[in-house]
Amino acid sequence: MNPSASGWIKKLINELKPYELFKDNDLEVYYRHFRDCGFIYGSNVTVVNNWIKNKDYGSDEICKINLVIALLIAYTNHNTANDFYTEVANFYNTINRERVSFLQGIIGSKDVKDQAERIINKRVQIDDNLIDKSFNYFITNALLFVDVLAFRTYLKTGTVDDDVIKQYEAIIESIVLNTLHSKKVKSDYDKSLINLFEQSLRYQRDSVLLFSEATNLVDTNLFARYCLDLAAMATWTDAKLDNEEESFLNTLGEKLNLTQHQTDEASKTIEDFYKNYREKVPLLGSKNIVKTFYDNSTNMVLKLIKRNSKKLTQELLESKELLILLTQSTVRDLTKDEQKKVQDQLLDVFKSIPSLAIFILPGGALLLPLVVKFIPKLLPSAFDDNRIEDEEE
Repeated sequence: MNPSASGWIKKLINELKPYELFKDNDLEVYYRHFRDCGFIYGSNVTVVNNWIKNKDYGSDEICKINLVIALLIAYTNHNTANDFYTEVANFYNTINRERVSFLQGIIGSKDVKDQAERIINKRVQIDDNLIDKSFNYFITNALLFVDVLAFRTYLKTGTVDDDVIKQYEAIIESIVLNTLHSKKVKSDYDKSLINLFEQSLRYQRDSVLLFSEATNLVDTNLFARYCLDLAAMATWTDAKLDNEEESFLNTLGEKLNLTQHQTDEASKTIEDFYKNYREKVPLLGSKNIVKTFYDNSTNMVLKLIKRNSKKLTQELLESKELLILLTQSTVRDLTKDEQKKVQDQLLDVFKSIPSLAIFILPGGALLLPLVVKFIPKLLPSAFDDNRIEDEEE
């Protein structure tokens, strides 16, 4: 099976048949396996439970396989009149109906199997010329299990919209930020990482959900385990678990109505994963995840801006409020409300430029601080009296 060639999902399903994997077994049964292979952490190192053995698969291919298997498990355990490909295509087209850039490369195909494959490819894979694979782990794949949870809701209720995804991610953002804040004494590294996440919030209207609000909104044991595992992963970005972080994880486990065994297992699993795969997971092994993040993404952001400079300038000029705020950002710090307006309006601008679709993907808003940093170069020189043109430009 070649996950980078047409027809791979059909081939995958055929290769999984001998296992009779999914009969009467829902996602809860297999969740531990998805965590052990790295899918839950956004760092896919093996195919879940080694059901497909191939040492030549790239991380993005492994991620695609794991995502399809998770979606297939959810599909197999719900009665539906449609086939798997139709349900996957309908689900993603529903939650991305207003995201023109996401759908443009998909709706041209009338074959539903082809549509499903294109959607999975677009959801997971980012052009290697634009982005480093270690960055791909952290940004694009970290929240893919949210897709699986939303797909399960879609199959149960027959409907789903962006609000479901927004609430899932809002809860996760609140829990992860509170995890990062749990240290009483924070290093410059800890503060930088917290600042990175705080600047990257995409779905909150005014502020982050309160910790108590977030935990109260967790409505299933499966989602609770997922939130706890992401919190445990956040504690391990600096390769150690402090007493304050351990205490926070125990409190979080209690608030999520998880057993002490499940809480201890979350900490032990991320520790084992870190130790076993630190060479394969660059960001997890990095002592400065923030520096790695910016190093890996700066060149990509510059390339995207240069490539789309004319169209981007035109879109900015047509958005007067955004233009004013970007101009002011060159001489003063924007308030949180102004930063939120800039993020929301920039995402609207990116929807009109297909090659900037990366910023609409899960976690893509993490790049917005970089975009804001470089976009003033596109503004008319009258707005920037201190601008000095580089000779190369």
